[in-house]
Amino acid sequence: MTSPFGASSTDEQARAAAARRASTSASAALLDLVRGKTFDDFLFRPKYSVVERRDPAHIDLGARFSRRVMLKRPLVAANMDTVTRAAMAVALAEEGGLGVIDRGFRRGDIEPQVREVTIVKRTQHGVITAPYTIEPGAPVAAAAERMRTSGVGTLVVVDREGRLAGMLTARDLRFVDERGPTTVAGRMTPRDRLVVHRGPIDALDAERVMRERKIKKLPLVDDHDGLVGLLTARDLVKQREHPFATRDAQGRLRVGAAIGAKGDYLERAAELIAAGADVLVIDIAHGHSAVMARAIEAFRARFGDVELVAGNVATAEGARFLVERGVDAIKVGIGPGGGCTTRLHTNFGVPQVEALVEGRLATDGAVPIIADGGVRRDGALVQALVFGGDTVMLGSAFAGTAETPGEIVQKPVLLPEAGKTVKVPFKVFRGMASLQAIVDRLDVEDAEAADVEALGAEGLEVSVPARGSVRVIVHDMLKHLCSAISYGGASSLADLQQRVMAAPGDYVIALSDAARRESFDR
Repeated sequence: MTSPFGASSTDEQARAAAARRASTSASAALLDLVRGKTFDDFLFRPKYSVVERRDPAHIDLGARFSRRVMLKRPLVAANMDTVTRAAMAVALAEEGGLGVIDRGFRRGDIEPQVREVTIVKRTQHGVITAPYTIEPGAPVAAAAERMRTSGVGTLVVVDREGRLAGMLTARDLRFVDERGPTTVAGRMTPRDRLVVHRGPIDALDAERVMRERKIKKLPLVDDHDGLVGLLTARDLVKQREHPFATRDAQGRLRVGAAIGAKGDYLERAAELIAAGADVLVIDIAHGHSAVMARAIEAFRARFGDVELVAGNVATAEGARFLVERGVDAIKVGIGPGGGCTTRLHTNFGVPQVEALVEGRLATDGAVPIIADGGVRRDGALVQALVFGGDTVMLGSAFAGTAETPGEIVQKPVLLPEAGKTVKVPFKVFRGMASLQAIVDRLDVEDAEAADVEALGAEGLEVSVPARGSVRVIVHDMLKHLCSAISYGGASSLADLQQRVMAAPGDYVIALSDAARRESFDR
């Protein structure tokens, strides 16, 4: 039988079978090559470059974080209590990545984590579909208190039927006696003096209206004057400033949140979903476990197809185990992190490159893989993405930056050359399996209190020098990733990943001790 293109179906089947055999052979060769190896054991062979500009604005660095969450930059801030709260999550989302809010809160104390998620979701908007509102008859004291608690400077005034009645700003309340009888209606800008748009509007048209009418906020109403949303000039400017930002369908920044696998995890998940978390991460030290299986089953039974990531695993069997249970992404990495001592204390784990390759080959792209841990230089970031990770989760790489939580403390440091001691600013960084982190969230994991002396801590708590914004670090990482794409003869991150996995023998160079020293000892 001949196809419309002149080739027989037998020929096509033969070519497909040959391609499958070649792919299987390449995969087996790669797995043999990386057995027992990690990032500092390899280099990549340079290829003919096709990239005109090593510019993150001109090279596609897009990646899947989970089945339905896409990132324009493959960087994720780890769910660690000394790394990712709202400030870090906002910065990473604006730069095209994602932050996962940690679960370092005690059992039953869900509101603090929900608050962090809410801050991220309300930082930026396309259309604010649920702006803060107040009724015309409310006293100005109630309006002032609502502004203080919500952190907004404008309230939309609506009547009991939800129809737009006016707008009230912090400026309208200036010098007003909050204890007096004045109501919101007496201070607001009434509906007939507002510029209002009826029906939906796109960003460009909204900019035009704001420019022509010299306004900063544009209420959106339906045919009956019912409030349906609010557009602000600030949000439109933010969208221009951060064109690669990770946003949801409403133009809000995306954010993830971590939960455990015991205790209040389902209640916590419900609250986080209600707050707008885009993806939840069931995060435990050993994801290939009966505990994880029960947690995923209970989560799916209650929340259906809500985007769910699970981990950590480090073997092909562990990766397949999670895929079979219907997760939307897998975190790979047991023991490689800078704050983790699992391998020191238990002697269990898999070198990170081997773990990533095993996970990639075992899942065959069924769900994205998040490479979690072991990245101590930007070249290792490239390797994590090429050897199997769709995205890379970073903790210690971001430690000590301005966006991390925690106070800066001044510590004396001896300068040997000068022979004197100076005060240096530090922040605390700790692994989530460190003793203090475990104690802080004991009730999240188990209903019963545990004897601190019996705890098997598998993490470190260290002081790291305080440094500037994480955005500078992210920008440097992206530049180096673009350079790697150029050296690899690829045109995009996905292209580089496909080239290496299809022909690892053409790229991957195993290093001798001397070659390793030549490459990485500086």
